[in-house]
Amino acid sequence: MTRPLLQVRNLKTYYKTLRGYVRAVDDVSFSVEEGVAMGLAGESGCGKTTVALSILRILPPGGTIIDGHIYFEGKDLIEFDEEEMRHEIRWKKISIIFQGAMNALNPVYKISDQIVEAIKIHEPDVSKEEALERGKKLFELVGLEPSRIDNYPHEFSGGMKQRAMIAMALACNPKLLIADEPGTALDVIVQAQVLKLLRELKEKLNLSMIIITHDLSIISEVCDTATIMYAGKVVERGRVVDIFKRSLHPYSVDLIESFPDIKAPKTQMKSIPGFPPDLLNPPSGCRFHPRCKYAMDICRKKEPEMKEVEKGHFVACHLIEKGD
Repeated sequence: MTRPLLQVRNLKTYYKTLRGYVRAVDDVSFSVEEGVAMGLAGESGCGKTTVALSILRILPPGGTIIDGHIYFEGKDLIEFDEEEMRHEIRWKKISIIFQGAMNALNPVYKISDQIVEAIKIHEPDVSKEEALERGKKLFELVGLEPSRIDNYPHEFSGGMKQRAMIAMALACNPKLLIADEPGTALDVIVQAQVLKLLRELKEKLNLSMIIITHDLSIISEVCDTATIMYAGKVVERGRVVDIFKRSLHPYSVDLIESFPDIKAPKTQMKSIPGFPPDLLNPPSGCRFHPRCKYAMDICRKKEPEMKEVEKGHFVACHLIEKGD
């Protein structure tokens, strides 16, 4: 077997507040293979974005990696200092498109200047002319007219800005692209075009991806594997087809059923009762037990272990352990 491009192992990332530590990411593990798109899904506040910020070591003030390992190409990024992360990893090997990336472009600079700057910061030996030519090729790759690279951001539509941000993220030929909510603020037609573009880029460039979203339809459209998070924990992970057709954790089942099926008869939309827990003081045992209709006494007392129920399909649930 080939070694995964990225391996996150027992990652714990907490935020220090006046009230204590928020356990945003608490013992999270998953892998991303080369050329594979992994979907990281869950409700808002479950820790998805914190996982991405931890991988790139760009946590906001108060955020700290408490424990765990982040192996990229076999090297533990936790052991890298800031200079090594800046010059060897960020943008050159791992790139990110932030949520609301359409507003990330500087409105007073031409898009060409912003792409050229990104390239030259990470590859100082590249001339301005070479960087601009690379930017034009990237524009063509993401479906934008290369001559539009000298436009200002306000001259682009929302979908065009998103494509420009994808081009910028690919400027230094990274091996892993992290996209945080790539469909945010886009209408369904433009969102479909952006998702189609991500699929095509994955195939053309053999690009590995982490797609962060609460929208499972995006994961079904773009991703090969899925990791489901709840309250800072991974509850289920495996191939997308297994997660959607044979999801086993009650939270995964509820999450999938909360999205309407356009082919099924009209029924009232389902929702997950209750609220996500306070990660300053999460519940004991399984963190989903206060909202789970199958909760047993053991669920309130003991945290379930992640078990492989079939090849590549892992679930953390006491129901599985009991064989129910």
